[in-house]
Amino acid sequence: MRLAAVPALLIAGLSGAQAQGLAQGAKEGAARGENAAGPLGAVVGGAIGAAVGTANGLLGIDRRERFRIYALAERRPSFAYAGTVRAGAVLPENGVVYYDVPSEFALSGYNYTIVNDHPVLVDPRTRRIVEVID
Repeated sequence: MRLAAVPALLIAGLSGAQAQGLAQGAKEGAARGENAAGPLGAVVGGAIGAAVGTANGLLGIDRRERFRIYALAERRPSFAYAGTVRAGAVLPENGVVYYDVPSEFALSGYNYTIVNDHPVLVDPRTRRIVEVID
């Protein structure tokens, strides 16, 4: 049972968006690994699944490029941000315009904006960038 806790420990230090992808990847990887090789397979599968889930982010690999193209095609003005554009950065309270994410991307609860010419997903309650779409 100790080995099953490894994916949970990985989740502890991540931002909300990273943790969501990591948790889902860890869960799916652990289930597949356990089916293939028992408890040890669950640990290995969970760790690999966690890494893949984090890399995919909220949009996943399949929708990421489509969203980037969509956001840039909208030709929204870019907000000039003095800090580093990265997940976890909190945007200022004033001056940033947020836009709804189309329902086809299935990201209810998030908005997007353009920061330093990069589309970013934002948690509208906290103004925190949850994913930079490059």
